[in-house]
Amino acid sequence: MIEKFRIEISRIFVAVLIIVIIISDSAWETQAPFVSAVLFMVGCVLVGVASLGRLWCSLYIAGYKTDSLITQGPYSLCRNPLYFFSLIGAVGVGFASETITLPVVLFLVFTMYYPSVIKSEEAELSKIHDDKFQTYFRSTPRFIPKLSNFREPEEYVVKPVVFRKHMFDALWFVWLLGIMEILESLHELHVLPAIFNFY
Repeated sequence: MIEKFRIEISRIFVAVLIIVIIISDSAWETQAPFVSAVLFMVGCVLVGVASLGRLWCSLYIAGYKTDSLITQGPYSLCRNPLYFFSLIGAVGVGFASETITLPVVLFLVFTMYYPSVIKSEEAELSKIHDDKFQTYFRSTPRFIPKLSNFREPEEYVVKPVVFRKHMFDALWFVWLLGIMEILESLHELHVLPAIFNFY
């Protein structure tokens, strides 16, 4: 039941995350600036990988979703590459906060919530595509990509209107990174007070 409200729950969670970032700061920033810088760089790399990965997934899935069973490109590596890259992005945003606490929390929340979403979506795909999905299910891992499975078509029909809409969703980790940098600047200027400090 809760899986039906995945997008709404994700938006609420992001809003709560932004509030936490608004009222908190990294303890590493003052106590160990080098650690703070490394955490931020790791976060930026992960967000970059996640954004490119989500764009790649969107290229294949935009406009098709459940109507067609997509099994090529990123979907040949694992059955849920969009969620795989989303996890990387969430952890990346956590590290970009220059803390260790936030990426751990985001990882735990993701791993507790999304397995049920994935199972629900796979049950729907199984009903729609039956034997074709069962073959795909048996040959392709659920979450961790298997590089030896990679298959890519020479040509692929993209629906540009739908893909354009998906582009903005695919890049929301980048937007969040920008928001975090603005909030950090406001903390440094003492415009926003930091009530909590996290390691």
